[in-house]
Amino acid sequence: MNKVKIGVLASGRGSNAQAILDAIAAGAINGEVVIIISDNPAAEVLKRAQANRIPACCIKRSAFSDKHRFEEALAVELERCGVQLVVLAGFMRLLSVHFISRFPRKIMNIHPSLLPSFPGLDAQGQAIRYGAKVSGCTVHFVDEGMDTGPVILQQAVPVYSEDTADQLAERILQVEHSLYPRAVDLFCRGRLHCEGRIVRIDAAKEEES
Repeated sequence: MNKVKIGVLASGRGSNAQAILDAIAAGAINGEVVIIISDNPAAEVLKRAQANRIPACCIKRSAFSDKHRFEEALAVELERCGVQLVVLAGFMRLLSVHFISRFPRKIMNIHPSLLPSFPGLDAQGQAIRYGAKVSGCTVHFVDEGMDTGPVILQQAVPVYSEDTADQLAERILQVEHSLYPRAVDLFCRGRLHCEGRIVRIDAAKEEES
């Protein structure tokens, strides 16, 4: 089975990007990261790309007169690299319908809550302030809303009474580092099938060499 070409968009440290790179190196994802793009020239993810010998570039929003031109530059670079799956790994920008339409059901994101609960920023703090006993993380396809796309995988993480937002975030992050690579591999092996909002996971089948 041919490896799926993956493009990563990230704005910060890129720990989920690293988890995906590690899973690829271990043979746990039938794909390859062909480009990492950040909108932040100081992002640690760019150093991770260099350390892993992955092509990378910075495309700054401030270099463009509007969001449309910025997203066009992102799309052109991803398409130039032949990207078949776009993975958001802490990319701190809401993508427009125009961009998403270039990669229909081919953009994934991970969010640190059990969606649809606690979308948006500070999901861990939201969970603690609400008094939730369980939170977790969700891998989903991206649509035009804020963390509203079809759910691919979810995993629960307990919320303890003494938790701070940072403590909960760290515990959720450890789960993210295993859940996200699993979802990416399911896509790369052609096992995800969308029926409206429902994402079906096809049974594993013997792959051709």
